Amino acid sequence: MDNNLVLLLLLTPFVGFLFNIFFGKKAGKGIAGAIGTGAVVVSFAMSVYFFMQLNATGKPVSVTLLDWIQIGKLKVDLGILLDQLSLLWLLFVTGIGSLIHLYSISYMHDDENMHKFFAYLNLFVFFMITLVVGSNLLVMFIGWEGVGLCSYLLIGFWHKNQDYNDAAKKAFIMNRVGDLGFLIGIFILAGMSNTLDYSGMKSMIEINNATHTSIWYSVAALCLFIGATGKSAQLPLYTWLPDAMAGPTPVSALIHAATMVTAGIFMITRMNFLFDLTPEVQNIIAIVGAITALLAASIGLLQNDIKKVLAYSTVSQLGLMFLALGLGAYNVAVFHVITHAFFKACLFLGSGSVIHALHGEQDMRKMGGLRKAMPITFATMLISTLAIAGIFPFAGFWSKDEILMVAFEHNKALWIIGSIASIMTAFYMFRLMYLTFFRDFRGTEEQKHHLHESPSLITLPLIILAALATVGGLINLPGSNWLNHFLEPILAGKHEEHALGSQEYMLMGIALTGAIIGIFWAYAKYIKQGFVPKQDSEIVGVSKTIYNKYYVDELYTFLIVKPLNSLSNFFRTTLEPALGGIVYGFGSVANGLSNQGKKVQSGSIGLYLFAFVIGVLAIVSYLFLAQ
Repeated sequence: MDNNLVLLLLLTPFVGFLFNIFFGKKAGKGIAGAIGTGAVVVSFAMSVYFFMQLNATGKPVSVTLLDWIQIGKLKVDLGILLDQLSLLWLLFVTGIGSLIHLYSISYMHDDENMHKFFAYLNLFVFFMITLVVGSNLLVMFIGWEGVGLCSYLLIGFWHKNQDYNDAAKKAFIMNRVGDLGFLIGIFILAGMSNTLDYSGMKSMIEINNATHTSIWYSVAALCLFIGATGKSAQLPLYTWLPDAMAGPTPVSALIHAATMVTAGIFMITRMNFLFDLTPEVQNIIAIVGAITALLAASIGLLQNDIKKVLAYSTVSQLGLMFLALGLGAYNVAVFHVITHAFFKACLFLGSGSVIHALHGEQDMRKMGGLRKAMPITFATMLISTLAIAGIFPFAGFWSKDEILMVAFEHNKALWIIGSIASIMTAFYMFRLMYLTFFRDFRGTEEQKHHLHESPSLITLPLIILAALATVGGLINLPGSNWLNHFLEPILAGKHEEHALGSQEYMLMGIALTGAIIGIFWAYAKYIKQGFVPKQDSEIVGVSKTIYNKYYVDELYTFLIVKPLNSLSNFFRTTLEPALGGIVYGFGSVANGLSNQGKKVQSGSIGLYLFAFVIGVLAIVSYLFLAQ
């Protein structure tokens, strides 16, 4: 029975994809949305069932669908594993995914290709489930590549706009760079362990490490981390994620909250037994995470596109998660993944509600005063903003403080960087709230006349997510630490727990004070002074550098894109004609010889008999002379 339910969990979104691709347009928008949403709800229900079963029995569910690959000693099964880590991920992937699908029914209702949109969303969820439930790295890689494909399809969904197509290609190509590193890491581990199954690799690594520590483990771990920097948008492969805002807002929520960007954290947590053997790689992870958190937070300070602010916020929060991973606090990183999924999904969907009310406007300089016209959107976004800023007692306060406590214990410099990034987060998130919802409306009169709260299908997911952003921290409160104990079988002896002593209270107070400073800094500038950000052409100095994202995209264009374009142009204009001349020359010679040779084939029987006689005489003469 469990085998059938596992398949139901995995394949229902794929069935929804097939239905909407082949029959969705004919069935109509209502049916397409209902089927697409229902498919993910079924997967969520199955996830809840297996989660409750695991809590009751303590036994993970393992299913081998088929023997897949066997090359020499290497054997890889197409297997599914539902343990503590995978079920935890499934709950918020399918749960938040269901809310995003429900939201999309209303948000995308006027789009002519709504059926296709739901098909792509279903396919995205299917591949994310595959990534999470795979029992080995190769099955994970299938899901890994699948979510990359779906992100391309969804980011470029409105493909009539060339900028959106470019953003989709950028996301796809930058992820391929990271994926190459991931694949090399898989090859190394397969060669060293003769298996890609998690339990098998763990046993082989423990056996090998007991006799000798191989440099190849460090190389493999570094390659896996390179893959994670692509999927989870860390330096230097982070620039695709802000451009992913080109897709419809539900796509932004799905990618940035519950699915694709969490894949890197999931993979490193799953492979914790490898990374624990490579402290030098862990140091790199922690440093990259901290720098990414600070860099992205600083860019978010001056962005004016409401979705771009949230995008850089995502990159920054992911940086904090990688900081925790690099310090060995896998459970803390997972805790922040979960709380972040709640408040970031709410913030993205809330921004979509605002954009929906303003008929596509995303520039916060043209907003303002929306809290009275959109009270539910305002209230839910305010709760989530308090959560991401780290204000007590909201969910983000508990998870972010855990990260900063771990950093303080291991590396004071990283703690300072993380704390500064957190203060910046409080500032730019309340800057977003003040510019969007407070003071006077700065849009057009026509927009002002049509201002309204969004429909219930949009506001209901916002209310649920805001509630989760409020109480989500309860899963790992100091003292109870339910999440730590739940993950104990996966992270045996590796979890961080903090009893509330004087040092912990001091660190919590510092973090909370920093958040309040950021909030009041934004209040003084955008409410008291009534400051409205300048137009792009008026920004100068350091502000211009930050506003233009430190010109990282321009640097990549100069160092990578232009040289590759020049090289390809050289091949096209110089090398290809030269090589083509040689190839065509051989063809011309062959053609000339064949033209001469075909003249012998005249069809004259007399000529053929004459040639036959000459041939026979030549053979006889050779045989006679040879004697």
